[in-house]
Amino acid sequence: MVIGLVSIIVGYMTMEDGNRFWANMLINGLFFTFITLGALFFLALQYATEAAWSMMVRRIYESVLAFLPVGLLILGIVFLMGTLHQHHIYHWMDASATHEYVIESTIGSDHPEYVDEMVSGAVENPKYDYIIAGKTAYLNQPFFWIRTLVYFAVFFIFARFFRKQSLREDREGGTAIHIKNYKRGALFLVFFAVFSSTLAWDWIMSIDTHWFSTMFGWYTFSGMWVSAMVVSIILVLYLKGKGLLPNVNSSHIHDMGKWVFAISFLWTYLWFSQFMLIWYSDIPEEVTYFQTRFENYGVPMFTMVFVNFLLPMVILMSRDAKRNVKFLVTVGTIIFFGHWFDVYLMVMPGVIFDHWHGIEWTEIGMMIGFLGAFIYLTLNRLSKAKLVPENSPMMSESVQHHI
Repeated sequence: MVIGLVSIIVGYMTMEDGNRFWANMLINGLFFTFITLGALFFLALQYATEAAWSMMVRRIYESVLAFLPVGLLILGIVFLMGTLHQHHIYHWMDASATHEYVIESTIGSDHPEYVDEMVSGAVENPKYDYIIAGKTAYLNQPFFWIRTLVYFAVFFIFARFFRKQSLREDREGGTAIHIKNYKRGALFLVFFAVFSSTLAWDWIMSIDTHWFSTMFGWYTFSGMWVSAMVVSIILVLYLKGKGLLPNVNSSHIHDMGKWVFAISFLWTYLWFSQFMLIWYSDIPEEVTYFQTRFENYGVPMFTMVFVNFLLPMVILMSRDAKRNVKFLVTVGTIIFFGHWFDVYLMVMPGVIFDHWHGIEWTEIGMMIGFLGAFIYLTLNRLSKAKLVPENSPMMSESVQHHI
């Protein structure tokens, strides 16, 4: 965390393009918050489907949620700085792009006056962007903040609810809490089905304001899900190696490995489908997204696809590989950084365009700092309660889980 704090300070002071510093704050805020959201989704999914096998590792997913308030705070700060025009990551936040005219006498001042009609003293606004202006019904700051605050509230409330209910079940037992979790899990999935797409549009896709893709929400969702799964399996294997999860057997690990394998294929399917359809249709507003990334970020782009698809496909194909601790930890770690790079490539090209000459040391340091904070908060929460839930009606089935 010290490395990260120093890197944040140095990056803020030395990065020539202030947008790049805030873009890195956004990238790391998104990536680690997405991990917590993936864990929250999977936790709700297990409750809603009344899955028993995962009960043994439920506390791992709960512990990952400890970073959620910090992640939301970081994102809130980045968005607020955009609203205050301290950076220009979101071009649509600049009033100059959405108004057709500007009062001539205010040009060059700190606060130019923009208008939508030709009035006395007004001239055509050279910064006007008719595509961005056409999206103002959705992309405007009041509506953006309303949506964002709703996301924050829903995620925080459900994460807090599941944690409190889990600890309460340890104390009280019975089936009433289990039934309530089942209902709340199903309710969260309804919210998440919508919010996982709209937050991707709001927080990421709107950076490249001209671009659009109907598959982007699903693509982002698959990335956050697989990232959460690899983090969880690494934590489980670490704790089991320390002798702290003796009842977690090879079948539990195998199931978690299957999830990583399957969601990696889902991510690849969505990446390729999105790319293929955009490439084939050849619509200017769509192809510019991939054109920028392949022309100016080609090596990291192809490396990211290789790491996130071919690596898990080749190494985790067999049954034995999904039960091999070394394979799972190695592949999981590589996939973890591969999906960080995926988020990096979602954000950075739309911020600095072709002015990219590789990752800077301060960017690596900032990522390490966020990772350190994430690990600390996760392990700290793990230490606050028993690693295995007690009094759950599903526990005996989870202990006896074998495939």
